Amino acid sequence: MSKDDVVAKLSDVFRQYGYEGASLSKISVATGLSRASLYHYFPKGKEEMAATVLDHLYASLEINLLKPLQVKGNPLDKVRAMGKTLDLFYNGGCSSCFLDLLSIGESQPLFQSPIQQTLSAWIAALADVLVEAGQDVVVARCNAEDAIAQIEGTLVLSRCLGNNEPFKRAINNLPKILGL
Repeated sequence: MSKDDVVAKLSDVFRQYGYEGASLSKISVATGLSRASLYHYFPKGKEEMAATVLDHLYASLEINLLKPLQVKGNPLDKVRAMGKTLDLFYNGGCSSCFLDLLSIGESQPLFQSPIQQTLSAWIAALADVLVEAGQDVVVARCNAEDAIAQIEGTLVLSRCLGNNEPFKRAINNLPKILGL
């Protein structure tokens, strides 16, 4: 099994159980790898596993979410494309946000800096689209933060209610939330 395949399975385990709930036993079952094999890939253990998943997540977000927001084009089209990307990435609102799960409990101090960098990059890219659409810089940043808060909040709500409709509404209403 390639390391990328292992990282994809790790992502699923962390999304399902969170950092604290993702025991090495659960990780071993999900990946089909023994503890020794896991430590071969990740000598520093679970912390390195989560950090690697976070690195892969950021690389994916950069390619699939941030770069498309930064190319020239119609701001409304870019926001709609972002919504489609998020819908796919979060499995229609059925998958938990990895950043959210790492931001609580014992993992919070370990990963606060990369989580903050990831969210800051997303906020900045989205705010730039809104400035391009004619919004004031301060208003654009506030609208970007509000939209991301709504997306992330509806992921939690959808998970807790067992119903992804709040997430679907947030994605469909992104242009309105962003003032476009």
